[in-house]
Amino acid sequence: MQLTELDQEDDDAQHNAGERARAASRSTWVSVIVNLLLTVAQISAGLFAKSQGLVADGIHSLSDLIADFVVLFANHHSQKEADDDHPYGHHRFETAASLALGGLLLAVGIGMLWSAFKKLEAPETVMTVHVLALWIAGGALAIKEALFRYMLAVAKRVKSSMLVANAWHARSDAASSLVVGLGIIGNLAGYPILDPIAALIVGFMVSKMGWEFGWDALHDLMDRSADDQEVCAIRQTISQTPGVLGVHDLRTRKMGDLIVVDAHIEVEATLSVEAGHDIAVDVRQRVIARHRVLNLLTHVDPAQRPDRDHLAPG
Repeated sequence: MQLTELDQEDDDAQHNAGERARAASRSTWVSVIVNLLLTVAQISAGLFAKSQGLVADGIHSLSDLIADFVVLFANHHSQKEADDDHPYGHHRFETAASLALGGLLLAVGIGMLWSAFKKLEAPETVMTVHVLALWIAGGALAIKEALFRYMLAVAKRVKSSMLVANAWHARSDAASSLVVGLGIIGNLAGYPILDPIAALIVGFMVSKMGWEFGWDALHDLMDRSADDQEVCAIRQTISQTPGVLGVHDLRTRKMGDLIVVDAHIEVEATLSVEAGHDIAVDVRQRVIARHRVLNLLTHVDPAQRPDRDHLAPG
């Protein structure tokens, strides 16, 4: 590959990083506006219509609103340049944001479960809801599903796990609105207890999703490797670099939505140090340009010889 082609790929990678930040900001601000309107409408209508399920759904929308601001904060800080204290940059702000989102969802879900259980302990206190609650729940369902599809499309286009998490948060809202709507229908049909049961189901859904997001982010913070497909693609790029005769000890670790890679490359044993170095530089440029890789550290080994730095002492 010519140097100009590598430079072009590097420019494309930088452009993609900028596009990811802009897309994250745009989609999240759309979510902020939608969730603000839904929070006000659902909680107000839920209190007026005496629907615990709709109030719970409104609180879920409120948690989405808070989550959106967490995402905006993380997106801003993750774009900061590397400094002395953070030589690999600030990309793990995104992972930390995903962990915070998970914790927020879990806390909200547990609160919903507790409130619903209290109502179920005293079913005689459950009142028949107003039909307005059903109209609000139906409208919220349609709006949340549309928001989910929009946010997921953006997240997949820019390959952002944080935005994927936030999109599925919106889908959990759509699912919860469906459950709430069914509970309200049951309540209006003469089974008042179905409204707090709907709130209970929503609380369980929110708690489950919060646990999954938090657990996934926690693993990323503990240097979890990239998925097998990504690792194989990186290995192939390294292997196809001119001068590389083999690759071993390829290791990866997540850094936000990017990856840090370590690899041992094998080159002809008779090459000069300078030639081996040039091959390593070429490998690094190719991998960074073609994959979501923040940095690649290479160790050059002579081909078909023992890797003496890995032999046991003695």
